[in-house]
Order: sequence, then structure tokens, then C-alpha cells
Amino acid sequence: MKRIALLFLGIAAACFSAVAQKPDMDARKLQMALYAITNLYVDPTDESKLVEDAITGMLEKLDPHSTYTDPEETKEMTEPLEGNFDGIGIQFNVLTDTVYVIQVIPGGPSEKVGLVAGDRIVQVNDTVIAGVKMKTTDIMKRLRGPKGSEVRVKVKRSGEPELLDFTIVRGKIPVHSIDAVYMADKSIGYIKLNRFAASSTQEFKEALKTLDKKGMKKLILDLEGNGGGYLNVAIELADEFLSRGKQIVYTQGSKQKRQDAISTLQGSFESGDLVILVDESSASASEILSGAVQDWDRGVIVGRRTFGKGLVQRPLPLPDGSMIRLTVARYYTPTGRCIQKPYEKGKGEDYAHDLIDRYNRGELMSADSIHFPDSMKYSTLANGRTVYGGGGIMPDVFIPMDTTRYSDYHRDIVAKGLVNRVAMNYLDRHREELGKTYKKPHVYKEKFVVTDEIMNELKKMADEAKITFKEEEYNRSLPLIQLQIKSLIARDLFDMTEYFHIINDVNNSYQEALRILNDEERYHKILGVKQ
Repeated sequence: MKRIALLFLGIAAACFSAVAQKPDMDARKLQMALYAITNLYVDPTDESKLVEDAITGMLEKLDPHSTYTDPEETKEMTEPLEGNFDGIGIQFNVLTDTVYVIQVIPGGPSEKVGLVAGDRIVQVNDTVIAGVKMKTTDIMKRLRGPKGSEVRVKVKRSGEPELLDFTIVRGKIPVHSIDAVYMADKSIGYIKLNRFAASSTQEFKEALKTLDKKGMKKLILDLEGNGGGYLNVAIELADEFLSRGKQIVYTQGSKQKRQDAISTLQGSFESGDLVILVDESSASASEILSGAVQDWDRGVIVGRRTFGKGLVQRPLPLPDGSMIRLTVARYYTPTGRCIQKPYEKGKGEDYAHDLIDRYNRGELMSADSIHFPDSMKYSTLANGRTVYGGGGIMPDVFIPMDTTRYSDYHRDIVAKGLVNRVAMNYLDRHREELGKTYKKPHVYKEKFVVTDEIMNELKKMADEAKITFKEEEYNRSLPLIQLQIKSLIARDLFDMTEYFHIINDVNNSYQEALRILNDEERYHKILGVKQ
């Protein structure tokens, strides 16, 4: 006891020997607590884990996007934006001991079987990973593995009463910024950007050159499902649309001076008519780009209100290779709108459920369900149109989520990977024949028909998978199923561009964009241009 008392006296002497300011005193308190636990606690302790837990605990009391990652997690986080890797092809966050799928990498194994953003992974193979305080690195180790190996996951999806089972074949995950580039008609180009990665600006410029050679005058930029990426890339891409001297975004925090990003030299597409597609999964860098375009009346935003992720994280590398990503400021659009949606400190679970809450309020189905107070009204900088703040970017033209084509039967066959499998089976059997018959993608799009043979094989596979056939649901989803199969065959027969070229036939936002761009008077009316 005497030794312990002397130890505490020594600690106290070290802490209080000099008059310290409060921040210094608080730091000493942490050191004192760690020293005491490490040296006096009844059971053995892991000092490194104690430090990590303390850092994590502090960050959890701040905002939903300040995070700590250990050395292995830090390395894993950079891969989707920097290169290729083996795995199942998702980005995820762990909130309240639950794995939330943030983004499904297009073309990857998870996308092929039907995982979607918002899914919560409950079980991997025979291991429950939800609610058990498992480290992110341990989760990654279970999801990753050699190319060609299988992993079984059980997923909780909003609105579904039962867990969904997926069998995923691991593979090489493609990390490309642009999924698709093609001419939608004789004058309208289309670019699908899936993330704002290191190579995005160069990829985008090359895509524009390709479209220019084909006669593009107008452009659809598709940011649906784009969860963001690098801030500087969002600024560079916005600069391609805006003339010199226009503000793109600014950041500001209580301890960070305001920093403004201003457009510079001649961009690659400053004058042609522009439509940007967004939805509830478009976030961060997507919101910076679409917000700048909207505020300057440079183009029309079509879709649904974006996610509302407008917090700036500064990476703070630590000596052991771990990292703190600390929120230091907020993003603001040129009109002064804060992109970040409201949140309560320490309420990460409520924040994660925001999209579910939007769905339950009917916001994804009707613009009338979205209410903005007068204090959230702003005026655009060129034409003085009314736009709204309060979190996320509200599109100029709202497109409700279409649920009429979907059914439980469709959900089940997609969840089991059967739609993808039947497409691949057909392609394997008829690859040579298809290659000879459809040498050009446009010929395939116009003439290929998903046959009864393919659909009967799909129904048989569903029976074997114990999925009950429901005729009404099957007939309701039949056109969508056939289009998905046709798109999947096109993807592997040609490339990802042809997948989107076909599947966009049922993308209502895309179809509306075509109508707007083909109606010059309507385009200018939406932007508030005085005729």
C-alpha cells in the first residue's frame, strides 16, 4: 500500500509541479489515467488497445465522420481510391458494432449478386459480426480472401423482415472512376462517374475528348450512388464546367480559417447544356460539384436530395501507421449553403438511419414530403433562382424512387445471385455465337432479346434455391429482370459502358435528363434564364 501511495504521489507531483493551462492539464489527466491503469490494474492490460479505445471513445462523442483507423485499416481505406485489390468489392463503415455498406463497387463481386448501399452485414460464413464489437480489420479479414474463393454473408436490408443470404465469389476489384462513356443520342453525351479518385480528372478529360469526336454538344453527368472521394478532384471537375473566377466551394470551422476554391483557366465543358444526376447516395465530393453547378445556374440537377455529407476530415497520421481522420471544417456551396445535414454529437446510430427515415417519411417518393423553412432559402448567383440549404443538394427536377417494377420474387432471385448467374451461363454457352451476331454494341442493344429459354432456366434455378414462384410478382418484375439479364450479358460481352447503356432504359432520372436536354426552352426555363 505504501508503494502505491508513493506512486500516486509521484504522478501527482509530475502533474502539478508547475502551473499549467487547462488543455495541458487535461492531457496530463489522460496520461495519469493510462499510467495508473497500466501499472496498477488488477488484470493484465494491453496498453496499445487502451490508447486506441480512448481515441475511439473521444471521436465517437464528436461527429459521425471523425474516425480512428489502425495501421492495417488505414492501408485498406486508401485502396478503393488508389489501385486494385482482391475482395468482395464494397466500402463500409462500422457504426454501433454494425457493418453498414456505404458503397458497392461497380463491376465487383458484391454488385454482381445484388448487395446495395445501406445493407447491414450481420454474418460472414458462420461468424456473427454484428453487435460483437469486432475490429474492422477482423471484419476485413473475413470478407477478403483469394480470388475465386467464396464467402457467404447474411444481410439486413431496410424494409425486409428476414435476413438476405448472399454467396459472393471473391475477385479482383476494379477501381475505375468512370464506369461508362457513350453518346445517348446524336448530340448528348453520357458519363457515369462512380467516385472522385486520384485519376478522375484525367479520366474525365479523356472521356470528354472521346465524346467530342462523336459530336457531343450536351452532357449528362451521372453521380447517382457516388459517395465522394478527394476534395481536390471535386474542385478540379467543377472547374471543367465553370468559367474563370467563380467560387466552387469554401470550407470553414471554428479553428479553421475560411478557405475558398476558385475556378481557374478555361475548362473543357464550360458552355454546353449540362444535366447532373444525383440521388440519396450521392455524397461529399458529389455534393460539392453539383452544388457549385446549381449555385451558378450552370446546369440542371435531376434526381433526389443528396446524402448531406459536408464535413471536412483532415487525416492525421500517427507514428505507428494508424490515422485519425478529424473533422476540422464544413463545406459550403458558393451561395453559402452548408452541405452537411444536421446531426447530434454522439448519435451515430441515428445519423446512420437517416436514409431509412427519409424513406419512411415518403421523401424518396414525393417532393411534397420535403419541407424547407424560409431560413433555408438561398438565391442562385447568376439567375436568382431559389435553392435550399439544410443538408444535401435538393435537385431542380425531383424524380421519385420507382418501386413499381420490384417484387419479393425479384429481390430473392437477385439476392441469390441467380440473375447474374443465368446471364453468365447463357454467355458461356453462346459466347462465340453472340460475338459473331453482335459485333457492335448498338446492334446487340437493338436486336438481342432475352428468350423464354433463359427465363425458364432462371425459374428452374429459383426452384432449386427454394424460392417460391409467385406468378403475379414474376410478371410484374419480368421486364426489369429481362433488362438486367440483357445488361449483364452486354457487360461481359463488351464492357461496363454497355451495361449502363442498356440499364438506363429504366432509369427515370436519366430518361428525364434526355427530355430536358432535347427541349431547349424547358432547359432554360428550369435555370431561370429570361427568354
